[in-house]
Amino acid sequence: MSGEMNQLQSRGPQQVEIEDRELVTRVLAGRTDDFRVLVERHQASVFRFALALLGNRQEAEDVAQEAFLAAFANLSRYDVSRAGFSTWLLAIARNRCINLLKRNRPIALNEPDSVIDVTSADPIVSQELSEQLDRALAALPVEQRSAFILAEIEQLPYAEIAEIEQAPLGTVKSRVNRAKERLQSLLEPIMRESK
Repeated sequence: MSGEMNQLQSRGPQQVEIEDRELVTRVLAGRTDDFRVLVERHQASVFRFALALLGNRQEAEDVAQEAFLAAFANLSRYDVSRAGFSTWLLAIARNRCINLLKRNRPIALNEPDSVIDVTSADPIVSQELSEQLDRALAALPVEQRSAFILAEIEQLPYAEIAEIEQAPLGTVKSRVNRAKERLQSLLEPIMRESK
């Protein structure tokens, strides 16, 4: 413990963050208020991932909340040696999204908020292009969409994506490449029109 403290003190005046695994240990030991730190730390990425996968703000909020509740309820099953907490949490969120998508197909992209932010000098062009990108993303098979979102929007390493997707590394790379190819073919006519 004193080695940890010396290591933390040597980092300087910046705020020292407690690692996720330490917070998990504390929560499991009865300090359940520490789970709030995990929620605050990961809620933006879980929501962003769910929104990109589902295309609906309310459903994404619900899934994010359900993912945290499920993580809290099943925290004793979390294996630190297998994956980081964020990886485990995103896997829970992904499974919730997939279940919701199976029940509610097709996806309705009627949200004013775009999953993918596109900037343009003309706000109308920017909004239209963002909506086109969202529709193209929604047209991808869910496995490709999920892998693409994790790789390109969340910018996670492929190994972590493979853990979340519960798929071999080669499969994840293939899904991301297929998603890029499909998005390019879907967006090519739109890009030609905007020139």
